[in-house]
Amino acid sequence: MEIVNQNIEQYIDDHATAEDQVLQKLDRETHLKVALPDMISGHVQGLLLTAITNMMKPKRILEIGTFTGYSGICLAKGLAPDGKLVSLEKDDELEEIIDKYFTDAGLRDKLELHFGNAVEIIPTLTEKFDLVFIDADKKNYCKYFDLVIDMVNPGGFIIADNVLWKGKVANEKAQDKDTQSIRDYNRKVQDDPRVTNFILPVRDGLMIAQKLQ
Repeated sequence: MEIVNQNIEQYIDDHATAEDQVLQKLDRETHLKVALPDMISGHVQGLLLTAITNMMKPKRILEIGTFTGYSGICLAKGLAPDGKLVSLEKDDELEEIIDKYFTDAGLRDKLELHFGNAVEIIPTLTEKFDLVFIDADKKNYCKYFDLVIDMVNPGGFIIADNVLWKGKVANEKAQDKDTQSIRDYNRKVQDDPRVTNFILPVRDGLMIAQKLQ
């Protein structure tokens, strides 16, 4: 199911600031060499992530799900001068491509990269974060929220990707496990009094939750 028809998506893409060369090359290499390349954030969503961090100038970002590094680069562009992106990825075979493109983007010194199970890694982190970006296995979205909520500074944000799940969340006939996991996450955030939240229908949907003071 298309959330936005392809003609509108192309129009949006055509009327957005052009993708920089590093991200173009990363997108191309991801599609040539990596399984499930559509997991990459992509042009317009990447611009949105950079706009958010440019407005926030966060000192610490936690990214759950690095993939090949596209979203991480976009997030890191808006870090404060002394800022850092802590990014978690389960597939260590992606390390070479992540390192290559963060280096090409001039952001490698901003990246602290961990490989392994995010559910196990997150409790070992001792920092507080201004922004958390969740884009990993859908079955653990609720668990990730529970793990990070107390690590987010008051006024900080938790942004989760794919929360419309190609429109399946609004289709009562869709009862597969990933769809139900996303529904559970959206409901969990909606019901949590510690945050204010809304869904932004960009690409596959972003749930944006701000932790209250």
